[in-house]
Amino acid sequence: LGIWSFASNDEGDPDIVLACCGETPTLEVLAAVDILRKSVQGIKIRVVNVVDLMKLVSNEDHPHGLTQEEYNKLFTKDKPIIFAFHGYPHLIHQLTYKRVNQNMHVHGYTEEGTITTPFDMRVVNKLDRYHLVLDVLKYTKINSNRKKSLQKKCLDTLDYHNEYIKENGVDIPEVVNFKWHGKEF
Repeated sequence: LGIWSFASNDEGDPDIVLACCGETPTLEVLAAVDILRKSVQGIKIRVVNVVDLMKLVSNEDHPHGLTQEEYNKLFTKDKPIIFAFHGYPHLIHQLTYKRVNQNMHVHGYTEEGTITTPFDMRVVNKLDRYHLVLDVLKYTKINSNRKKSLQKKCLDTLDYHNEYIKENGVDIPEVVNFKWHGKEF
């Protein structure tokens, strides 16, 4: 568990924390950061990658758990946390229920959808980059014109995705061809 400095630009004081656990959620968080950094000037994002879920639990309850101070340094005491998880969202809430910052919004497996395309499974479970960006816009203070523009772009892309997979049977090119290009905030 730790802050990914290569994907973060918060300089110790984020507007939002994007956390991830699992290969696919991590990819979607990085893609969401990429969209945000290209579209929203000045937003301060912290990316926290979690490998050992038991680190989220209090050290009083589990030997791997972080102290409250350690947890707060990573996740803050009060900033919104959007957590992309490769399992059931309620598990993250159960692991963090004793933590000070309860401003957590977990995206994970909600048993929605049938097998269509890999990205569509993320979309129907709202674990995709566009739903993550929409949540960031919902929970942060961003210029309303910029917010509306990016919301529309995300919703239009999700509509495009739905039509594209029906017609082509594969995911949209911007998803298939996504590459992390580094830190350019």
